[in-house]
Amino acid sequence: MSKLIIKSKSRHSLSENDVTPEEVFKDRRAILKAMGMGAVGAGLAGGTAPALAQGFFDSLFGQDEGPERKVRTGKPLDFENLQSPKPDLKLTPEIKAITYNNFYEFGTQKTDPAMNSKDFQVKPWTLEIGGEVEKPTTVDVWELINSADLEERIYRFRCVEAWSMNIPWIGIELNKLLSKVKPTSKAKYVAFQTLYDPEQMPGQKSRYLGGGIDYPYVEGLRIDEAMHPLALMVVGMYGKTLPPQNGAPLRLMTPWKYGFKSIKSIVKIDLVEKMPPTTWNILAPHEYGFYANVNPKVDHPRWSQASERHIGEGAIARRQPTLMFNGYEEEVASLYKGMDLRKWY
Repeated sequence: MSKLIIKSKSRHSLSENDVTPEEVFKDRRAILKAMGMGAVGAGLAGGTAPALAQGFFDSLFGQDEGPERKVRTGKPLDFENLQSPKPDLKLTPEIKAITYNNFYEFGTQKTDPAMNSKDFQVKPWTLEIGGEVEKPTTVDVWELINSADLEERIYRFRCVEAWSMNIPWIGIELNKLLSKVKPTSKAKYVAFQTLYDPEQMPGQKSRYLGGGIDYPYVEGLRIDEAMHPLALMVVGMYGKTLPPQNGAPLRLMTPWKYGFKSIKSIVKIDLVEKMPPTTWNILAPHEYGFYANVNPKVDHPRWSQASERHIGEGAIARRQPTLMFNGYEEEVASLYKGMDLRKWY
């Protein structure tokens, strides 16, 4: 991963006073030593991600603490008592963020993407933007990375599986890309598509390895969501370009939504008139809705969303309360005025 030059910072990220200082993350060896990982962890930090026993990662990431299961007694969820402890706002160590991933194109286990994507080719890479626009275009992603005024934003990241991280992303607001193609009045939604390359992405070749998904992976936003200043087109993290397992070279980040909405390795964006299909909604519509906004009061059919396992600095994930809109309620709640908060799935 190469270093990125960050030309500006954003007011939309978490306060720098709330997170671990950047200096803590510059010396990877010190981090690994502090975590007790030694030489084995050093290989991971270098991006090679050797095939370690699953038990090692289970202890590292607290896998013994799975999603909080609902007690099916008909009793309403006692959400108010989950306000303590307060959410952890420190950065998730980089080593964890790049080795604990959902990217089914490279396998369904959390360790698969780092192991199976090490030879993934991200150059050259182009992004097509078209549909209901006046000026359809094809963007050279690496020219964009080298020329854009990139911003670093520390966003909370919340997976639908009830775990979370705090990550310093680097990118450009999605609205800046969309404004250049001049959306027409018919553009009501924005559809995204991941690269389809079964030779590079083994999960696309094998239904077993790829979780039974019909690829390519597709996602979508309403146009006002896509134009919101929090929606970020990400090209880097932790001061460097994205690693393949995290969606290189270009991914979406919508921090108020569950992580599966933040589609990775994007090659195509279409502005469309009707709500576009989305991969997880196609696969399991009773579990994954189009909006998928983080909502502690709306459970997944198979587990509670009232709290989350925060993957932070310690060896065991820390249970903490889930925040409405993942903590971005003040910024985005107006987008959903009048919607039934109980029906976001």
